[in-house]
Amino acid sequence: MLPDFRVRQRDYLLEIARALTQELDLDKLLARILRISIEMLAGQAGILALKEAGGWRVAAAHGIPAAFLSYLEPLLAEEKSVELNILELNRMLKELTYTASMGLLNGVGIPLAAHRQVIGVLFIFRSYPDLFSINDKMLLQSFADQAAIAVYNAQLYKQITYEKSRLDALIDSAADGILILNADHTIERCNIAFENLDGRPRAEIQTRAHADIIHWARRPEGQTLEEAEAGGWPLTTNAFLYVEGDLERPEPPSLPVGITYAPLLAPDGTLRNIIATVRDVTKFRNAEEIKNTFVSIVSHELKTPVALIKGYVSTLRREDAKWDKAVIKDSLKVIEEESDHLAAMIEDLLDASRLQAGGLIPDLSDISLPALATRLAERFRTQTDQHTIIVDFPENFPIILADENRISQVISNLLSNAIKYAPQGEIRISGQVRPEQVIVTVSDQGPGIDPADIPYIFGRFYRSEQAVRKTKGAGLGLYLAKAIIEAHGGRIWVDPQPGSGARICFSLPRP
Repeated sequence: MLPDFRVRQRDYLLEIARALTQELDLDKLLARILRISIEMLAGQAGILALKEAGGWRVAAAHGIPAAFLSYLEPLLAEEKSVELNILELNRMLKELTYTASMGLLNGVGIPLAAHRQVIGVLFIFRSYPDLFSINDKMLLQSFADQAAIAVYNAQLYKQITYEKSRLDALIDSAADGILILNADHTIERCNIAFENLDGRPRAEIQTRAHADIIHWARRPEGQTLEEAEAGGWPLTTNAFLYVEGDLERPEPPSLPVGITYAPLLAPDGTLRNIIATVRDVTKFRNAEEIKNTFVSIVSHELKTPVALIKGYVSTLRREDAKWDKAVIKDSLKVIEEESDHLAAMIEDLLDASRLQAGGLIPDLSDISLPALATRLAERFRTQTDQHTIIVDFPENFPIILADENRISQVISNLLSNAIKYAPQGEIRISGQVRPEQVIVTVSDQGPGIDPADIPYIFGRFYRSEQAVRKTKGAGLGLYLAKAIIEAHGGRIWVDPQPGSGARICFSLPRP
């Protein structure tokens, strides 16, 4: 019987040698190692513990009652040493098994060591009081040495798989488009963000050449990838390459993007991959356009009143002329009006700056909108003799909670626009009461608002062609009105009625 048993043990070693080289699933591998170890030594139960960053844990068990494992696992978890004391743990296990009356009266523990590191420990138990022989321990150690290499490889494979999954998740969760190019510029990988930017599914993008996907609508700013490589990049310098321009897409319009190319070199210095990060720069371009518009409008709008003020002051200061009171009065009136215009523009610019810095905070109090509208109508009637300003609010209009100065600013802006853009006729300030809100409308009998301008009139610095031709302004009035109303929890909109003039409405919540 003994020779046959030794032959079986040899066969086990051969089997495990073949099996361990094929199995990379760590959990399956550990279960198989433990099962073969128990069979090889004619045991009845076993435990396989692995060393992890936080200590040791039971990674596989066979024939061990759950109660015993629940007692053992906290003890292993408390073992923080790099090298587990096998003899001490053997003694502890034997005492525990005897106390628990499990019938596992004898056991042996063998460390799993790979690359001079203990990565685990294997325990085998028998239910009869026969001691493990030296041959048993040598056989188990021989097996454990092979098993340790397999476990180490499986752990590496698991770690690589985890790192790949994490990298895939990072790439696909990135807000910018990412392309991974091979050295020959074929696209090895693209992420979801680039799919969304380009408009084509990744199946149509991957494996294609970079030049087939990245087409510029016009000459971009900076060197293209092909031009840079013709100049020796990245072998002469591995600095990042940046190019910005309008990217052509299968469906128009083209998209403003900035692309950063980063080389990935092999240890021998050859080019392995190129990582292209594609960012949508539409917002940055719009911000640049807004800045240019701001500089243009403000410089023009400030220049005119300053020139008028300076001209009238210089004229009045002439010592070679004597002016009668009427001329002086008219001149001072123009100076005052232009100064007020400058002050209003500066205040609007400050409000726009406050909005950019964190929004407007209304100073709330109880206000009567009909009374406020009446006061403003009286003030604006002195500014025009071509319009009739009517206030039309229902009786018992509710008191609302709002910032009186800011709501006054909104209505004043709407009245001012109505006077500017409607040559003559009726201007009406009306109110409606709804269950949860009140609505105020300012309407005129002018040409109305071009439907093409409606989506943009509440934008910062936006002025229609008609407005630019007919009136002065920085394009901030409706932008600020929208911000003020939204700060109150309401909204503002255009009620288009072709042929009936302009109608701008805003709502405010009722207390």
